[in-house]
Amino acid sequence: MLFSSLEFIFLFLPLCIGIYFCVPLGWRNAVLLFFSLIFYGFGEPVYVFLMVFTVLGDYIFALGVQKSIDRENKRGARLILIAAIIFNLAILAFFKYYDFAVTLISSLPLGIKLRPLNIPLPVGISFYTFQALSYVIDVYRKETAAAKDPLTPATYVALFPQLVAGPIIRYSDIEGQIRKRSHSLTLAADGIRRFSAGLAKKVLLANTAGEMWQSFSKSFEVGNADTLGVWLGVIFYAFQIYFDFSGYSDMAVGLGKIFGFSFPENFNYPYVSESISDFWRRWHITLSTWFREYVYIPLGGNRRGKARMYLNLFVVWSLTGVWHGAGGNFLLWGLYYFLILSIEKAFLLKYLKKAPRVLRHVYALLLILFGWLIFASDGADSSLTLVQALSCIKIMFGAGGAPLISELSKYELTRNIIPLAIMTLASLPLFKRKTLSLLSSKKYGTPTLWALNLLSFLTLILCTAYLVNSGYNPFLYFRF
Repeated sequence: MLFSSLEFIFLFLPLCIGIYFCVPLGWRNAVLLFFSLIFYGFGEPVYVFLMVFTVLGDYIFALGVQKSIDRENKRGARLILIAAIIFNLAILAFFKYYDFAVTLISSLPLGIKLRPLNIPLPVGISFYTFQALSYVIDVYRKETAAAKDPLTPATYVALFPQLVAGPIIRYSDIEGQIRKRSHSLTLAADGIRRFSAGLAKKVLLANTAGEMWQSFSKSFEVGNADTLGVWLGVIFYAFQIYFDFSGYSDMAVGLGKIFGFSFPENFNYPYVSESISDFWRRWHITLSTWFREYVYIPLGGNRRGKARMYLNLFVVWSLTGVWHGAGGNFLLWGLYYFLILSIEKAFLLKYLKKAPRVLRHVYALLLILFGWLIFASDGADSSLTLVQALSCIKIMFGAGGAPLISELSKYELTRNIIPLAIMTLASLPLFKRKTLSLLSSKKYGTPTLWALNLLSFLTLILCTAYLVNSGYNPFLYFRF
C-alpha cells in the first residue's frame, strides 16, 4: 500500500485515526501495531510473518544482551550481539542478495551452475532490518534497556508511517515517545499540512518527472541519445528521486505528528549543496547517521590515522551502495562517492571553500547528476544498462558522436519548461524561509496559517484528481 494511493488516503488512514483516538491511551500502541501489520501485509501478506519473526528474534536477543549486562558478563553480551547481527544480516542477504550472488557465481568459469530462486523482495526490508539492529545495539551500548514486553520494540520496527522507506530511527531516540507521547489538534493539523506537502511532491512533481525520465531513457537504450536529451533526462531523474523520496519522508513525518511522534528530518534541500560532503549531510540524513553511528565510528572513524580513516570510508560507502540494491551499479555508485569524498577530505574541500559559491554549486550538481546516471542503471525503472549510463556521461559533454540537439529534445524542453521551473523552485528553501518568516510575524502569522490550511486542502483535491486519472504512481525507495 502506498501513501499516495486512494485506498490509503480515504480508507486506511481515516479508519486508523478514528479507532486510534477512540481507544484508551494504553491501547493505542496495539492499535498502531495492528494497522501497521495490515499496511505491510497489503502487498505480500506472507512477509508479515517474516517481519514478525525478525522482531521476535531481536526482542529475544535484546533480552539476552540485557541479562548478560546485568550479570556483568561482557563476553556473553558481545556474543549475543554478534548472533543478532548475523541473524538480521543473514535474512537481509538471503532475500536481497541471494539471486544476484548465484547469478554472478554461475557466470564465472568455475563449472558451478546455480539457479536463482526469483523470490520477491520483501518491501522495505533494508529499512526495518536496520531499525531492528539498532534496537539490539542500543541495548548492548547501555543507551536503553531491553523492553520486557514485545509490544514496544514491535511498534518501533513496524510503525507504518516509517516502516518501508524511513526515516530510519534509532530505538534510543524514540523509545520514550512509544511509551508516552502527547497529542494535540495543533500537532495533528501540522502533520496534515506536512503530509499534504509530501503528497504534492510525490504525486504532482515526482510522477511528472518520472514520466519524462522514462521517455528520455528509452532513447538512451536504443542509441538515439543527444546531448540536450541526456541532460534533460538525468535532470528529470534527479528531480524524480528527490521529490519521490523526500515527499515520502514528508508524509512519514506528517503522519508521525498526527499520532504524536516526532520523527527526524531526512532531507535538507540537498540540491543546494556546495560539495559532495555537504550533499551527504543533506540527503537521506538518517541513513548517513545510521552508518556513522553503527559502522564508521565503531570501526574507529578518523581517530586511528588517515589510512584507517580511508579504509573505514571504503567499508561504509561499499555498504551504502549494496544497501540500496544487489547490483554492480549500486556498488559502483557507493564507490564513486567514496572516491569523491576521499578526495574532498584529502585536499579538495579547502580549495572549494575559496572558490566562488556558484562554482561550488556547479561542481556539486555535476557530480550528483553523474552519480544518478550510475544509480539509475539497475534495470528496475528503465532497461538502461551501466555501460549505457557511462556512455551517457560522455554524451553530456558532446563526446561519443551523438548530436547536440534533436527535434524531440527541443520539443520536450519547450513543453516542460514550466514544470522544470516549478521543480527547480520546489527544490530550493526559498518558500520555506518565507513561510517561516510570515508565520513568526504578529501581523501575518494567523492569515498565513489559514492560507496554508487552504493550500493543503486544495493540494489534496488536486492530488486526488491526479490519482483518479493516472496509472503512473511508483515509489522508488519501496524496493530498497
